[in-house]
Amino acid sequence: MPAVVFIHGGGWAQGDKYPSPRAESLAKRGFFGVSINYRLSGVAPFPAAIEDSKYAIRWLRAHAGDYKVDPDRIGVWGSSAGGHLSLLVGTADASARLEGSGGRAGVSSRVQAICSWFGPSDFVTWYQDNARFGRTLSSAETKFLGGTMEQEPEAYKRASPVYHVSPDDPPLIMFHGDRDAVVPLKQSQLMYDAYRKAGLDPTLVTVRNAGHGFGAVPAGAIVSPSPNEIDQAVADFFFKYLGNQ
Repeated sequence: MPAVVFIHGGGWAQGDKYPSPRAESLAKRGFFGVSINYRLSGVAPFPAAIEDSKYAIRWLRAHAGDYKVDPDRIGVWGSSAGGHLSLLVGTADASARLEGSGGRAGVSSRVQAICSWFGPSDFVTWYQDNARFGRTLSSAETKFLGGTMEQEPEAYKRASPVYHVSPDDPPLIMFHGDRDAVVPLKQSQLMYDAYRKAGLDPTLVTVRNAGHGFGAVPAGAIVSPSPNEIDQAVADFFFKYLGNQ
């Protein structure tokens, strides 16, 4: 069966693979649902989290026969920090030097489909946008990246999925609230533009009246599409590109 690996959020500093209602929701729909952990920023800064995420893909592919998983049909899905890691897993190839040394070096970490919920895609632009208004990125971003952009310019670029997009990248769908005050909607729009520039056909669903995590912001506002509709759209996307037979 096809597999989808879910990567949790939490500002790269907290969170856990369990419980994982997202992985469970896909398992109920006929996928092999996977949820992973990665080293948090309090343990090790970038690139530890992406190295662990890529290793998890390699491990799953190496053990595909044990779990009756098709190694050629693996997708990745994440929210917030996990959305960022999903985008980076899907776009950063071996030349990015983000595979790490965890093992399974001869096994590919490539995935066949990517879904991101409100994940950052361009730390350089995000940092610059904040600087224009006299603001800084939150401690979550600077802790994850090992410092400010002046201190760690290479990390800010290497950690940004937009700089890794190439014409052979897998299908991509993103969902982002139009009232997200944590990760600006622009972050998903930049990823959408990078995919289009590479000749690819991404999908960006703007969730109306939704903040970070798709919570409604205005009192009495209706989030559209609804959480159930978003879940179904995610499943439909993975059905389309990974199948369920």
